[in-house]
Amino acid sequence: MFTLHISPGACSRASHIALAESGLPYTLKRVKFAEAEQRSESFLKINPKGRVPALETGHGVLTETVAILAYIAQVASVDGVTLAPADPFEFARMQAFNAYIASTVHVAHAHGRRAARWADQSSSHADMTAKVPGNMRDCFRLIENDFLVGPYVMGEQYTVADAYLFVMGGWLESDGVDIAEFARVAAHHARVSERPAVMRALEEEAAL
Repeated sequence: MFTLHISPGACSRASHIALAESGLPYTLKRVKFAEAEQRSESFLKINPKGRVPALETGHGVLTETVAILAYIAQVASVDGVTLAPADPFEFARMQAFNAYIASTVHVAHAHGRRAARWADQSSSHADMTAKVPGNMRDCFRLIENDFLVGPYVMGEQYTVADAYLFVMGGWLESDGVDIAEFARVAAHHARVSERPAVMRALEEEAAL
């Protein structure tokens, strides 16, 4: 049994969807950001970074979405559930996409909400926030034109990368960007939203 620490709607949703797709047994624990639970002594013992997701496994705790998604895919493969390419090069390509989401797209989004991580002056915060729509458009233009080459990130095969892209695409509206500007991304978002595991994950988060 896995325990996934999440905040509904956060990037932890990608790991939640991956678990729902995997068929692996799991429970969820909500970290209430509005009550600063991510900085509580009890949660910091689980993840000293004070962030979600955090996945408790029989071997210890994993953090960082890219690592958790890869782990879930590899564990699920033992039971015949395919959530990542088996070929080493294709697996690395999937990881390159996930790393781009984590290190560039998510950071571009975060500048609109977590500007205090990077600057102290309120004028700097406002400047960073103003850049968010343009930066997110640049990111998704690259995904649209160069990365999303098929119905899914890796082409015909659905992988954990699709859960990650689904979550990020869902953030565009709050960043002042219309997902319809990117036809392939919009079609991907609609396609993934219809998967039973995605609907299950969204229902579970709504109930937390």
